[in-house]
Amino acid sequence: MNAADMHSQPGKTAPRFIQDLLSYDPRIPPKAGRNVLTDPAPQYEEDTTLPQMIYPGSCRHSFMTQREQSILPKVGQKLSTVTSYRVAALCQDCRCHLDLRLEVGGGRDRWPCPSAEYPLHHLRHVPSASAEPLIPIDTAADREGSDAYVFKCSAPKCPAVVTVRVSPPRLAPKFVDLITNKKLISDRTDAAIREDPERFEGHSPPPPIQVLSDLKQYMSDSKNQPDIKRVAAQNKRFMKSLGEPCRELLEYLGFRYSEQDEETGRHWTLPQPDRSADAPLNDPTWVRLDDVEKELMILIDQRPSEEKRGHNTQFMAPSSIRDIEGTLGCLDYSKVASSRRTVDLTVQEHPYYASLGATSDFADELLIYAYKRQTDCDPANIPYYLECLQDIAKGRQSETLQIEVTMQVSAGQVSRKDVRDAYAYFGLPPTASLDDEHIIGLFKSRIADAPKQEEEARSYLRTIGQVRGSEIIERAVSNTITTYDQALSWLGAELSTPDEFIVTMFTLKTTENPNDAELARHVVSLIAEQRNSEALRSWLSTGDLGEVEMDIGQAYTRLGIEDRSLDDDMIITTFNIRAEETPSQLGDLRMALKAIAKEKESRRIESFLNSGQLSSEPAPADWPVGLENIGNTCYLNSLLQFYFTVKPLRELILNIDQFKMEMSPENLRNKRVGSRKVSAREVERAQKFAHELRKLFQSLISAPTSSITPELELARLTLMTNDDCFRRRSTIGKDGRPSLGDINGAPISGPLGPPAPSQEMEIDSKITEEPTKDTVDDGASDVTLVNLLPDDGDIPMTNAEETEHQKEMLEDKENMAPTKGVEAELPPHQGRTEPLGNASPSKVNEQEQPHNQMAESQSGTEHNGAPPTPPSDDTVPPGRPPPIPPRPKPAELMKKVQEEVELGAQHDVTEVIANVAFQLQCAIKPEKVDTDGEQIDRIKRLFFGKTRSYIEQGGNVRMKEEFFLDIKVDVAAGPRDIYSALDGAFDVQSVNLDGSVVPQYSSISQLPPILQIQVQRVQFDAVKKTSYKSVFELKLEETIYLDRYMDDGAELIQRRESVWQWKDELRKLESRRDELTTTELGMPVPEMLELTKKYLTDIQTDDDTDEAIDLIEPLEIDPWVIEALGERSNEIKAELAYIDTSIKTIKTQISSQFTDLRNLPYRLHSVFIHRGSVSFGHYWIFIYDFKRGIWRKYNDGYVTDVKDPQKEIFHQEEYNPATPYFLVYVRDKDKDRLVDAVCRDVPPQPQNPENHDTSDKMDVRDVDGVDEKAGDQQQRPRGNDHVPGSWSWDNAGADGVADAW
Repeated sequence: MNAADMHSQPGKTAPRFIQDLLSYDPRIPPKAGRNVLTDPAPQYEEDTTLPQMIYPGSCRHSFMTQREQSILPKVGQKLSTVTSYRVAALCQDCRCHLDLRLEVGGGRDRWPCPSAEYPLHHLRHVPSASAEPLIPIDTAADREGSDAYVFKCSAPKCPAVVTVRVSPPRLAPKFVDLITNKKLISDRTDAAIREDPERFEGHSPPPPIQVLSDLKQYMSDSKNQPDIKRVAAQNKRFMKSLGEPCRELLEYLGFRYSEQDEETGRHWTLPQPDRSADAPLNDPTWVRLDDVEKELMILIDQRPSEEKRGHNTQFMAPSSIRDIEGTLGCLDYSKVASSRRTVDLTVQEHPYYASLGATSDFADELLIYAYKRQTDCDPANIPYYLECLQDIAKGRQSETLQIEVTMQVSAGQVSRKDVRDAYAYFGLPPTASLDDEHIIGLFKSRIADAPKQEEEARSYLRTIGQVRGSEIIERAVSNTITTYDQALSWLGAELSTPDEFIVTMFTLKTTENPNDAELARHVVSLIAEQRNSEALRSWLSTGDLGEVEMDIGQAYTRLGIEDRSLDDDMIITTFNIRAEETPSQLGDLRMALKAIAKEKESRRIESFLNSGQLSSEPAPADWPVGLENIGNTCYLNSLLQFYFTVKPLRELILNIDQFKMEMSPENLRNKRVGSRKVSAREVERAQKFAHELRKLFQSLISAPTSSITPELELARLTLMTNDDCFRRRSTIGKDGRPSLGDINGAPISGPLGPPAPSQEMEIDSKITEEPTKDTVDDGASDVTLVNLLPDDGDIPMTNAEETEHQKEMLEDKENMAPTKGVEAELPPHQGRTEPLGNASPSKVNEQEQPHNQMAESQSGTEHNGAPPTPPSDDTVPPGRPPPIPPRPKPAELMKKVQEEVELGAQHDVTEVIANVAFQLQCAIKPEKVDTDGEQIDRIKRLFFGKTRSYIEQGGNVRMKEEFFLDIKVDVAAGPRDIYSALDGAFDVQSVNLDGSVVPQYSSISQLPPILQIQVQRVQFDAVKKTSYKSVFELKLEETIYLDRYMDDGAELIQRRESVWQWKDELRKLESRRDELTTTELGMPVPEMLELTKKYLTDIQTDDDTDEAIDLIEPLEIDPWVIEALGERSNEIKAELAYIDTSIKTIKTQISSQFTDLRNLPYRLHSVFIHRGSVSFGHYWIFIYDFKRGIWRKYNDGYVTDVKDPQKEIFHQEEYNPATPYFLVYVRDKDKDRLVDAVCRDVPPQPQNPENHDTSDKMDVRDVDGVDEKAGDQQQRPRGNDHVPGSWSWDNAGADGVADAW
């Protein structure tokens, strides 16, 4: 790390480093992402609960030194300029290995700490440095999961470098279980007896402590006894303790098995390490044997007392603390007098000590040294460090520390408390993100209201200016601007700020504070003179600056773009957002965009600047065409691109006139979509939508340009359920947009379901069936905003009473009759287990939510994604006929359309999919009608599947079958793979039915050819009362097998029930593990017991002669209590080891339960991606081309191939990840007939310039150029003969789509 990298980075003294090292456990994830060894201590906020510094369940290490592997300094030896020491140690509790190295190099002018000026090493982490192994490593598995870190001393002349590596035990849990599990040992003994009953007559299984002792002896012999080279495979003791079942362990340790020979017969050859004097440092085999021997000694010591009786288990473990202290030069450092007594383990150390890189036993002089090292290394946080020192000085009542604090304040330093007081004086929070001018304005207001408080206000303002490093505030305190630097600072400019930006800043300053106009002109004059700028001089005299080009760095900064690798579309999108947020600064924004266009040589951005539209360059005839963003419609473009690649759907749309339903009274009377009646107006609107979609598809086929612009009318019809209803935008810009209002003061957020239709929609007056409440819920709010704007038709008006009645009908839709389902009484199924998760693929996974609550929460849409049935248009309002409102003018209509598209823009993809499917079904005629009157058509066969839900109650099993459009999966609880996510939709769950809790699960009875999966990422934080986006990773598979979820007989359900039982057991094990590792004190139960044992032992053995302690009557402790604490601690450790092994085994069972079921493969076709938050971001889609074998990225107007799919699609970044929102899988055997990524037929372009359309925008219209207003009879879309790769509906067979796949 260079000097710049370490300029503002805190460190820690050697004693603090040792304390953190003892608390660092690589097996436990750091709390909130903090690494206690390498990361700075979190800043403590006064009057808050002391933070939990150590993660629950981590081991507070008790290291013992492995002296054969260590190079330790002699007592009293001082470090030279070239020194290398090593401490190899092993934790007596968790058996983690510590390797610590201190290396000192340098020249004559460098000398290591400690010294008079620098009494302790002050170590700072060097993240970019790499650590070499401190001891030889013969296999990678030996150190798998190890962590190595490098630290350098911050003292100017100290060349010390400390390297630390913490490694897991050599003996993995599976090996420990092999030699301590009584059942496994008994099985080995039984096998030996069965092999030779006479020879083993009277033998019994050895206890685990004997097996451990035998293996330890083999390790010792291998290291120290060169004459002992082998052990007979038929040795009775060997066969009972280890034998053939332990082959993997023996081979890992270096044993080699030999078949029978004439001399020795079958035997195991012991490991043969290098036994020379320097072996511990050079031979990896010797090191491994020594590590394992020490681990076995610890395992023996941890065995229960009754098992250790009769065995020599004396184990004197030398503590490593003094060895580490001696190596790091902090042995017997100066401590405060009170800390030389027994430490009270029940009192938590104040976090201020850790922030200073010190420990609570530091003498005052060392605390001052630690403070100065921190402030030198991390000057940005001096106020906080001064607060730490102030508080410690107050708590200790230390005169020495109080004097140091006074000296620091006299030198101009301010504490964080001083900063808070200063902000509070002006009524501001210390975290306020306000500009300097605002704070100065508050200062001026204060002294204007209370002139006598000017000096006090000026003092507080000086404090704020000092901590913010603001020259503007400091000048306001002194009220003088005389230099070029002061002028730039007051204006908020920098040395590189261009002249035109200086003028812009002048304008902003004087607009906000007109009284500063004279001072502002003085500032610009100073800048003009220093720069010798004729442009600024001209502006001061004439007001005309002339043409000035913006610097590229300033251009990116002006637009707020940090990543210069953004593509042109994202840059233009950012420009549009900034322009909408601050329209008064449009000129500056255009200058910035112009500079970026020039630097990138982007024809696309230049075209946008010139025309306000994006250029469309000629596109290859074999490459898809992009769709331009028409106002936060990136999700809409993604959806339309997906639909275009679905071959049967594309052919249906292109030939919509052949399939659309005739508007006859009989057809309308019988039409039911989504389990409800459909009105004539809905059908008309749906057919209009289908024709608009056909125009787009035709342009995607024949457009000669690389991108086209969808029409506003198509966007409006797609986004809105009718002419008057629209839904919120899910990913709009942060500011300056209209909102949907609020509910109880909270803004509406989260994706919405398909909206309710308007009250004006027509239905047959003879049909009066009530709407239903079953929905395809997307896990979000069911609020729908109704915008009652004038329509293009005459709208009958109702009086207030009728309006209120209709409103009550819509709002009470949750209490209407439910949809009729297919229910049947089935024989009871035995062995049904308690549920673990949600079972319904069409509902949010809500664990054990009561059945009635689930039903009540699902409102706003019917199941199958259809909007609720609207009120009849035939209802005659009371009273006389109302007046007809005036028709809007054409310009007003266009403005209305644009507003609707804008307000409906940036929905989530999943919000629109159900509405699109509903409209397409409304537009076309049915193939047939099922038993409950539901329309069966090509859309239903293509995208809809069926699930069966089973509920067992009172010995009977009830079944309900229903359609589903997509399967909803949840990643709110953490990362998971696609199968784990799908399990959450089909696993057994508990539901509340008729006052009792009963099991329910779901299966798929009919798979759709195209399977859609919605990833539920918008969640609600019940504490913060806000929505948020879950960014946990969902690991995708290119091929998934759906056999496991099918409704396919008793054998499969038995397999699933086994998995449910395993998951139930897994949940109990994890709960028990949490009980043993999570306590109120923030440490595991075994550690609490060990600390209690140590404390009681220390009380009994304390020989301190301090008079104050002698006056205290000794506390008598029953030795049995101390022994019981140790035994209980060991028992819990053994239980935890068993739990960890069991969890691993169960997870393996679950993951392998269905690996043989591969008859229903589905291939990944599309992945909808979103980057951003719940209220801001961008959508795009990846689509796979099965013919070419490539992935393409459809990002609005750009369609590009994906160079590295594994990195870009199947791997999720850690910071601000792009996350999948919606997945599409297609049936593998039919993929070539279902999807077709490229469909292009570009007609020859005219060469006559007079007839050539030079517009940058590609119109979306019928390819034959017929105006739609001429009527549907005149519209003749391009037929199948003109569409490459088309599939004719005429070849579909009797049932159309069904035969297509």
